[in-house]
Amino acid sequence: MDYRPKGVCSQQIHFDIVDNKVRNVSFKGGCNGNLQGISRLIEGMDVDEAISRIDGIRCGFKSTSCPDQLAQALKQASGK
Repeated sequence: MDYRPKGVCSQQIHFDIVDNKVRNVSFKGGCNGNLQGISRLIEGMDVDEAISRIDGIRCGFKSTSCPDQLAQALKQASGK
């Protein structure tokens, strides 16, 4: 799935869900090192577990963050 995040520096989030596991996460734009770290940390994680860990994370004074936007994308893709 490709998701266009809102309110953050990254311009696109790509991921797959296979057997309810998060796979192949990549971000276009944003803080490259941090987003690579997030992508690798949640690789293979259960979708619900990933959402519970990253949902609601804020970036500075923003009401959202790239991880939070990934959680929103995962919710949308999984119908949660």
